[in-house]
Amino acid sequence: MLLECRDLKKSYGRKQAVRNISVELEQGKVYGLLGPNGSGKTTWMKMVAGLVKGWQGTIQYQGHDLTWHDKAEIAYMSTEPFFYSYMKISDVGKYYADFFADFRMERYEHLLERMDLDPKDKARTLSSGMAAKLKLAATLARDAKLYLLDEPLNGIDLVARDRVMQTILEVRGEGNTIVMSTHLVDEIEDAIDGAIFVKEGEIALAGTKEELRQKWNESIVDLYRRIYG
Repeated sequence: MLLECRDLKKSYGRKQAVRNISVELEQGKVYGLLGPNGSGKTTWMKMVAGLVKGWQGTIQYQGHDLTWHDKAEIAYMSTEPFFYSYMKISDVGKYYADFFADFRMERYEHLLERMDLDPKDKARTLSSGMAAKLKLAATLARDAKLYLLDEPLNGIDLVARDRVMQTILEVRGEGNTIVMSTHLVDEIEDAIDGAIFVKEGEIALAGTKEELRQKWNESIVDLYRRIYG
């Protein structure tokens, strides 16, 4: 097991963003972390990525309690922009290479080409869709064991989403795990192995895609409608 979370809780003042979340992630799998905005998906991802403090419960990574050392193997892509305005797309790669020992420049350059990004362009001039692709390229260029992609399809037009999904799945391997948070369930259903539905900070339903389909006799999209409709 790559990651095990038990009874996770996190509050911001009176608001309980995550409450009693328990979940397991296996190596080599792709998971959809599903739910509307404000359901607790981002908070949970930031907890696993080591970016949130003051939480309760346990997070075990590869059989031991999660430590700051493990952050070197966890690649988190936030929904917020995280590039300096002066940077060119090529500078973003150098910036990441300075921070992460597992960053692969050759893979980054390949991903830029796949996503039609020009290394000479300034990051600040990019549209929201192109900026989203840049964030994804920088994250996937790391040779991580756990990829946490927060809303990777946000801002990306319908035509480009297929290529983006193909690019994400190219990184998949037996030694790594990918978690994608999204409310665009129909775009990722074919790609995922498991689904984790989060509602008001709790796990409403979780399991492998096939287990859920067989048990409920519904697609993942229909289950989403049932849970949040």
